[in-house]
Amino acid sequence: MKMIIAVIQPEKLDDVKESLFHAEVHKMTVSRVRGCGTQMGFTEHYRGQVRSVSLLEKVRIEIAVNEEFVDETVKAIVKGAKSGNIGDGKIFVMPMDDCIRIRTDETGHDAIG
Repeated sequence: MKMIIAVIQPEKLDDVKESLFHAEVHKMTVSRVRGCGTQMGFTEHYRGQVRSVSLLEKVRIEIAVNEEFVDETVKAIVKGAKSGNIGDGKIFVMPMDDCIRIRTDETGHDAIG
């Protein structure tokens, strides 16, 4: 079992979801987050003052998958999120010790579905 965490541009969320659905990955958690990486933010003028914005709006997608779906899921995220520009995002693939479905008490592979 793996936990896949992707941090992407907010405007790419619909493309990523569509790509994941085509790969038959339908379960995910999506959160709005702020962060910075290579982009390092930007400066803007607001009411005559210069403001530095170092944390940019991003979307975080978390998907728990069984081993056989890892490659397909990562490829689908890349397909939907990639524009070729700085700030496209990152994907983290981490081992997951266990998963428990609360409703049925199923654990592990069966709980992910």
